[in-house]
Amino acid sequence: MQPATSEIWQWLEDVPDPEIPVVSVVELGIVRDLSWEGAQLQVVVTPTYSGCPATSVISMDIEQALRDHGIEDLAIKVRIAPAWSTDWMRDSAREKLHQYGIAPPTAAGGPKECPRCASTDLKRISQFGSTPCKAQWRCNSCLEPFDYFKCI
Repeated sequence: MQPATSEIWQWLEDVPDPEIPVVSVVELGIVRDLSWEGAQLQVVVTPTYSGCPATSVISMDIEQALRDHGIEDLAIKVRIAPAWSTDWMRDSAREKLHQYGIAPPTAAGGPKECPRCASTDLKRISQFGSTPCKAQWRCNSCLEPFDYFKCI
């Protein structure tokens, strides 16, 4: 008997993003769709960045989680169109990013406050941070550098 897709979504809530392990691939909006095509489970994944080096790891982690729950016949499809958007992130992911020390994306195109001390006196250091989907910023109050998850 095939598990319901609602149950599968719950399983995937436990699959962490390999670069930001405090948030799941579901919370980030990377897993876009699940459906049964006959006996095969189809999983659609859209990476946060079309050249994201973690895409293959994400796909392998999703596959392993599903196999651990007894799903043997599955296909993971990577789709880059439509492009991933920070609008697909859940509010829980934004809060977890902040708590982890990464400023969550904002409509203004830059962080609202330092995720460490909440100061608004910030400076962009580089358009690119530890990964292509993040930029490097520094707080002028606490002098700590931090990543900002860019709006895409």
